[in-house]
Amino acid sequence: MELITPSSAIGMIVMLLIFALAFLLPLLALLDVLRNEFTNSNKLIWILIVLLLPFIGPIIYFIIGSKQKIK
Repeated sequence: MELITPSSAIGMIVMLLIFALAFLLPLLALLDVLRNEFTNSNKLIWILIVLLLPFIGPIIYFIIGSKQKIK
């Protein structure tokens, strides 16, 4: 049986955080896109960006897309 050393525990925690962000960030971006109104077909475009670019798409949306919402 293998013991978990502190360095391997930190590595496991880092990997868990990366996987959680990889799952949660697109989910949060999709929920935000679906809950808000956009002009023209921007909503469809943002959904496609978030789904087709899973790591960078949500980041782009939160930087650029959140400014395009109709208030």
